[in-house]
Amino acid sequence: MSHDGVGSRAVLRSAAFLTAGALAVSLLAGCGSDEETSRPLAGQDIDLVARDKVAEGGTLKWAVDAVPETLNTFQADADAGTTRVAQAVLPSMFRLDAAGRPVANPAYLESAKVIETEPRQVVLYKLNQQAVWSDGREIGAADFVAQWRALSGRDSAYWTARNAGYDRIEKIERGANDLQVRVTFSRPYADWKSLFSPLYPKDVMGTPDAFNDGARRKLNVTAGPFKVEKVDTATKDIVLTRNPRWWGKPAKLNEIVLHAVDRDKRAAALADGTVDLADIDPAEAERINLASRQGGTGTPLQGAGKTSAKKLRSWALAHGFDADEVKVGKKKLRRAITRYLEQQEKLHAFDVRKSLEPAYTQLALNGAEGPLTDERVRRAVARAIDRAELAKLVLTPLGLPAVPVGSHLALSGQADYADNSGALGGPDTKEAAALLADAGWVLGGPVKEQKKAEKAAGAESAKKKEEESDGGDDGQYIVGEDDKGRDDKGRDDKGKHHESAEEKGEKGDEGGKHLSRDGKQYSGGQGGAPGAYAPKGTAAPAGAVTGPLAKDGKALALRFVLPSGPGSETLNSVAERISAMLEKVGIRTTITKVSDESYFKDHVAAGDYDLALYSWPSSAFPATDARPIYAKPVPAADGSVNVEQNFTRVGTDQVDQLFDQAASTLDEDEARDLIRKADSRIWAAAGSLPLYQRPQLVGARNNLVNAGAFGFQTPVYEDMGFLKKGAKVSPSPSAN
Repeated sequence: MSHDGVGSRAVLRSAAFLTAGALAVSLLAGCGSDEETSRPLAGQDIDLVARDKVAEGGTLKWAVDAVPETLNTFQADADAGTTRVAQAVLPSMFRLDAAGRPVANPAYLESAKVIETEPRQVVLYKLNQQAVWSDGREIGAADFVAQWRALSGRDSAYWTARNAGYDRIEKIERGANDLQVRVTFSRPYADWKSLFSPLYPKDVMGTPDAFNDGARRKLNVTAGPFKVEKVDTATKDIVLTRNPRWWGKPAKLNEIVLHAVDRDKRAAALADGTVDLADIDPAEAERINLASRQGGTGTPLQGAGKTSAKKLRSWALAHGFDADEVKVGKKKLRRAITRYLEQQEKLHAFDVRKSLEPAYTQLALNGAEGPLTDERVRRAVARAIDRAELAKLVLTPLGLPAVPVGSHLALSGQADYADNSGALGGPDTKEAAALLADAGWVLGGPVKEQKKAEKAAGAESAKKKEEESDGGDDGQYIVGEDDKGRDDKGRDDKGKHHESAEEKGEKGDEGGKHLSRDGKQYSGGQGGAPGAYAPKGTAAPAGAVTGPLAKDGKALALRFVLPSGPGSETLNSVAERISAMLEKVGIRTTITKVSDESYFKDHVAAGDYDLALYSWPSSAFPATDARPIYAKPVPAADGSVNVEQNFTRVGTDQVDQLFDQAASTLDEDEARDLIRKADSRIWAAAGSLPLYQRPQLVGARNNLVNAGAFGFQTPVYEDMGFLKKGAKVSPSPSAN
């Protein structure tokens, strides 16, 4: 996954603090199968109505981040837009319900179940007899076989991004008739429900050329309520139209147009009618909410020249304009404000629908180099951080449940969820200080002078980092040294005021108005020289840290790398709050902001960071999907290290074994216990720290129904549409 929300996935052991006995007691607590099932923290918000209240026809214009590079979800450059198209036009044997659990899709399946376990696991799929491809051919065993062969990993000519599960299939056969498909596995596979969702026709999967290139910009054969009419890169549109061969409940809409719109331009796109539905950031959600409140925007435009430029700039900044937008002449600023107010009038026709995404934001700790190779230091970082405070910072201002995520492998409401954070422990600055002291980091130790030109984050110079970012002060700064070179009023040598870390910590993000589009996802005082004569290993009193801890002539300082693009404000606010928390135990952080384009590829994936913020999606199949995120890095023959998607480079043999066992048991209770045990060990290794479930904010036209903030559930595309005239939204248990 990416730092904006969805993408790929993210665990050394210290005998001093993790003896085998202590580990067994703490890690296995709370993992029993009789535990009460959790519930989703927030439900769907889609203006759910029965189908008879939805008008026939119309076009839904839906914002996406970009026109997908490929329509093949099994290729490496597939993105969220690829998935959205696949959901609307291709079969899925299983889809997710409101609690994130896989359920059989009746449009394609009459049933699917394990019918044999010895000597081999056999799954029998009974297909809906009406299910056909858009060319009239029945969906059948030939399509299952072609997809298995393409994704099994046995033929390197297929450029596949993943083959998990397909590599365990031994053979696929026709059953008693053409509507039955028998899948035999070479070894047990618990997550078999993850397979063949989506299912591509044999036309796409049958040959390497068709797989690699044939489905990148077109899908000639489909089997969903919609079909791909065209992909237009010039207009940035993907046009989906009704599938005339669809056998299920007919789609209410004539068309769905997926239109690429930058995240920071979506409120304007909603206002001018470019889109009807768009994932938005908190700042744009506030614009829509403001438009719905009578007199909410106010106006500074009283007449030609009457309002001073200073007041116009102040008003503009208060209403979401950025600093560069107000650095214009008075006339240009008045015109910009006029456009803004016109947009606000049009935004009356929209509302904000909100839930929580099936994804969470985490703090990643790079265990491959620097101080964080020591598990005690990673655990100290984790114990110094108050995750509940961070959840409140982001979620409370949005009116969403501010509950820290307690699992790396599932979210509240999913069957595998359990809060296993107790394996690491809650926030405790005394314990953090003790861990650091045990690792040899002490107050008052000698610190060698570091060169000012020292590289700030990996192989690139501070100057280049600054150029990569938005420039100016966004390049890098060291928390704890904010006052260096400034006067007593916080001004630098150019007269510019800088907030201290404390000021930033208190202000947060101005009420949490901003959120990373992560989809993608992204020391106090005693006086004198305290600690100078303390024996090595002596912990500093909690709350009394006066400066950085030192070891072997180096201060304990971590490089915190963040994205700098639009929508990253919340990640930055969260990072500043984390930095303030770490400073209290003597850990200093250098915050470096880099371009969105380089953030994940050149920093997170490349291991060029100490701390980073990004998001992972949850999965209904963690034994399969989460394993590469937490797998122990393995040295390759050429001397490199294969980290798969484990960008923290922290892993253990035990975690790998637990994942393997969970994927190979067909007993659901046993598999759940194994997943929870694996999660406990991931917590204890402290390679990553789940913080909060990501907000899901969607701007939607007022009369658009059965669409919005879907939460866990797979959207039902055939039920989306516009409310009939005279009908009212009255949520029903399900659409008829």
